[in-house]
Amino acid sequence: MTADRPLTGFPPVATENARVLILGSMPGTASLQATQYYAHPRNQFWPIMSELLGGFAPAAAYAERTAALQVAGIAVWDVIRACTRVGSLDADIDDASLQANDFVSFFRQHDKIEHVYFNGGKAEATYRRHVSPGLDNLTMQYTRLPSTSPANAGMTYQQKLAAWQVLLDSI
Repeated sequence: MTADRPLTGFPPVATENARVLILGSMPGTASLQATQYYAHPRNQFWPIMSELLGGFAPAAAYAERTAALQVAGIAVWDVIRACTRVGSLDADIDDASLQANDFVSFFRQHDKIEHVYFNGGKAEATYRRHVSPGLDNLTMQYTRLPSTSPANAGMTYQQKLAAWQVLLDSI
């Protein structure tokens, strides 16, 4: 994808009963093309969720996978609503073009969320810089987890899975 037009993310996958929110930064090229969160075949998000939650295969239909998250009280979204970026890497996001999602409205509609987990450092840094200042009255727990992206090649699948186990404490 080229940076000549803004890229726009997806709406959240969430029910009003969600207790946990997992935030990525911005969908990558494969996800944007498939219109699905974590669609890159080497992204380890769905295999990790499958192991943690059970009840679905990582390659199951997207609707089945997202339904399993919702039943577990997990919402998924991205910090960035729109930006320009060449390729899929977070490092290639043009920070000057970045527009954050509307978290004030989101948390008003999903008031049972108590814990936000960041899928990687870019999601956390962007949230803290562009979102947190407008959420002064919210008290939540925040935890950064290692990115499930194939670009995070410094950790094995087993190391990522072990780190993501903390999610089970919140659901």
